[in-house]
Amino acid sequence: MKEIQGHTSKDLGLSDRQKGYGFALAAALIWAGFILVSRMGGISELLAFDVIAIRYATCASILLPIWWFKYRFTLFTPRLIICSLVGGLAYALCAFSGFQLSSASHAAILLPGMMPLFIIVLSFFINKESHGAQKWFGIGVITLGIIVLFAGELGVFKGELNLNLTTLLGDGWLVAAAFFWAVFSVLIKRWQITPWQVTVSLALLTCLFYLPVYIVFLPKAISTASWTDILLQAFYQGVMATIVQMIFYVKAVQNIGPSNMGAVMSIVPVISGLAAIVMFNELVTVELIMGLILVSLGAWLAHSRYIERRNTLKKSLEIN
Repeated sequence: MKEIQGHTSKDLGLSDRQKGYGFALAAALIWAGFILVSRMGGISELLAFDVIAIRYATCASILLPIWWFKYRFTLFTPRLIICSLVGGLAYALCAFSGFQLSSASHAAILLPGMMPLFIIVLSFFINKESHGAQKWFGIGVITLGIIVLFAGELGVFKGELNLNLTTLLGDGWLVAAAFFWAVFSVLIKRWQITPWQVTVSLALLTCLFYLPVYIVFLPKAISTASWTDILLQAFYQGVMATIVQMIFYVKAVQNIGPSNMGAVMSIVPVISGLAAIVMFNELVTVELIMGLILVSLGAWLAHSRYIERRNTLKKSLEIN
């Protein structure tokens, strides 16, 4: 019986590479869902300050006993505190302020688009990392997509200036959020901080720094919000987008590498952007669709090794 079960398991089992792509796809879908759920929070009774409190209070409540009883490490180090302030507090304040003012389709372009752009540029200047021509070309395509989006928003293609200050301010918050996340990403690589340390410190330290200020000083609307909105944000922000996605992301990187993981994540703008148009009945423009396509293509080019592998294969065939 054991032999039959083992044989069946072996036949139906997936390779590490297939599992890796499965984890990568799951992480990408959760990231796309994060944009949609965050926008739902932005248009609900909840304030950005409420969503941040719900996100980190939920996540910290889950991770605190695990950290304390099983996988404890020194939490109050200068590097972890800096990372938590940048990648936790600053990122969250900017991102959720942006979700209140800007559309989810804009967030689908700006967050997944500006993050790799800032990460590659900052890693070049801070970590002195060298990047190939394909990666810089991908960054150029992302930049073009964002320029098209903003040009359309400002009415440049129609020959008339159209300033929607609320949307532009929301877009500015989202760009700032992408910048802070990029700084955070470069720092954790530079300082060799593990995924577990990153996840726990973001949850616990951000919660510790933020909640007292939120409770005493910041405006709140959580008492007027529905339990449906609160529970949705608690589940998705505090569990799916912080804990589950991180697990899937790390497992994907372990099996298929960071470049392939980044290439899979390039589907996020298109998926979340199109879903936002359907869910929130957002305005569809040619510039928006072009921006979604260009940012997704640029993100794929910035992370994929397709051209590099193709050139390597071509050279090997020429030698043979």
